[in-house]
This record gives sequence, C-alpha cells and structure tokens, in this order.
Amino acid sequence: MSDAFYKATRFLALPVLCTTSRPVVLGLENVPRSGACLIAANHTSPYDVPLLIRHVPRHLDFVSIVEVFQNPFVAWLYGNMNAFALDRRKPDAPTVRKILNRLERGRVVVMFPEGGFRRGEASVIRSRTMRPGLGRIANIAAVPVVPAVLINTSVYAKPGSWLPFFRTRYAIAFAPPISPQGSPEETDAAVIEAFVRLYAQAVAKLPEHCRTL
Repeated sequence: MSDAFYKATRFLALPVLCTTSRPVVLGLENVPRSGACLIAANHTSPYDVPLLIRHVPRHLDFVSIVEVFQNPFVAWLYGNMNAFALDRRKPDAPTVRKILNRLERGRVVVMFPEGGFRRGEASVIRSRTMRPGLGRIANIAAVPVVPAVLINTSVYAKPGSWLPFFRTRYAIAFAPPISPQGSPEETDAAVIEAFVRLYAQAVAKLPEHCRTL
C-alpha cells in the first residue's frame, strides 16, 4: 500500500474535477471520520472510482475485478492506489482475508457489490439484486456498511466534460451506516433498500438529462 501515492494523486486530480463539475452531494457526513467501515457503491462507469476519491476525505481501499489488473499499467496504478483484485469466477478466500485485514487496521474498503458495471434496468437500483458476499464480510468484520449511489458519472466519457466551466453534472449520495446486526442476507437487503432511497433523493436534484444510471 502507498498512502503517499494516494495523497499525491488525489491532490493532482482535485483541481481538475472541482473546476469541471457542479455535483449534487448528499450525506457525506454519513461516512465515519475514523474507524473501519465498508462503503458499498453502485457501479455505472470507471469514473465512479475517482469521484469517490474526490468526495470522501479518508483514504479508500478499492476492491476491483481481476480483469482490470491484466493491464500492466492499470495494475501498477491501482496497486499504488491501494486497490486489490477479486476474482468473480471462483471463491477468493485470499481477497476476503485481505479485506478483513484492512478493516482490522481501521481502513475504509470500497466494494461494488453489483460485480461490475451495471446500467439501466440491470443496475441494483432497478433490479434490486446484487452479488452475495457484502453482508457476510460486514458481519465477520463487525463493521458498518455505508451505501453510496453515483448518478451520471459516465458523463466524463465525453471530452467536453473535462473543460473547466463547472458544467458537468452528476450526483453522489451516502446513506447512514448500516450496522450488521442481523444475518448477511438482512444486511444485503438493507443495503439494496438504501440504494433505492438514495437514488430517489439524489436524482430529483439533477436536471432530467443528467439522470443516467
């Protein structure tokens, strides 16, 4: 891990992201300022990661899909940004142990429980389904889960979105932490319901043409 690299990258990226956009941000105070937690976010584009880094003041350790790490440059960059891979095709006990280890150290681990990019009707917000595992990890580690919803982050795929005119619109919203007191299935269900509520709250504050999932 390299918190120094993370800090430097965030410092360099912040001016670009701040001067290009006028985002809707809700519930940022729900992210604990200290102690371990999981952030569970929907996943619509590669830009979800830098925008989470922009808005959350704490260091974030991302759980990424193993396919991303097949690109040597991306593997180097993600590794230095404290990300690590999860192989969705088979049980991955080493990754689970790595997640638990980082939580034991009081860090914030970000997971995308949809298991990849899910847009439109396939998104967790529309389908109300996601891959199992999040609730089990939260229960084993005894840490809260903070649901996060990102809307219209794919707008950064358009070159014009990077111009410094504060015109790029997206939303990011965080729900109050969910304590894993019930079964893993109950934790997963509570996270899904939080996703749906967050989306409804945040999307209403965006122009209609920016409400892309």
